[in-house]
Amino acid sequence: MPRRTGSSRRWQARQERDVYVERANREGWRSRAVFKLEQIQAKERLLGRGSVCVDLGSAPGSWSQLAARVVGPTGLVVAIDLLPMEPIEGVAFLQGDFTKPETLAALRDLIGGRPVDLVMSDMAPNLSGNRAIDQPRSLALLDEALLFAREVLRAGGDFLAKAFQGEGIDAFTRELKSHFKTVKTVKPSASRPESREIYLLARSLGM
Repeated sequence: MPRRTGSSRRWQARQERDVYVERANREGWRSRAVFKLEQIQAKERLLGRGSVCVDLGSAPGSWSQLAARVVGPTGLVVAIDLLPMEPIEGVAFLQGDFTKPETLAALRDLIGGRPVDLVMSDMAPNLSGNRAIDQPRSLALLDEALLFAREVLRAGGDFLAKAFQGEGIDAFTRELKSHFKTVKTVKPSASRPESREIYLLARSLGM
């Protein structure tokens, strides 16, 4: 068996004492990330019964789990990820590279022309630990997600995306403000305090 590195041991120890990991396991959620969306949803009410939602970077699926529960049988949750994802009732899943035109075409087919109320993205690049590499990769995914959101969102629809504090975020926030009525940064308490992770919430496209 391969030996664990110091960083992997620290990660394991952190997981074992993480209250959100324990709660996710107890409540049947696929990851602790669900509580980030739950906390944002509780405050912002992004989803309701019958909402149409697209979940970018969905695996292992906790955001889709929560979204499907909120939107109910009259709503629609479409999810996509590079990685496989076990089926979730009420969620249409597509495995593929979001940045590829053929994958986007398949994603549009799943949406079926229905106006989308919320595009949410928990996408992140494979982090190398080098900010000079990781930040541009993260911004490139944000750009792709925004282009897609502007295409499929209804007028007045919302966009929620994970980002990392650092170079380029101010410029991307200004870009959001040129398309949405309001834009703000949120950091749910389920996000680890030491992480540079934030969420950008843009509301009311074209309003």
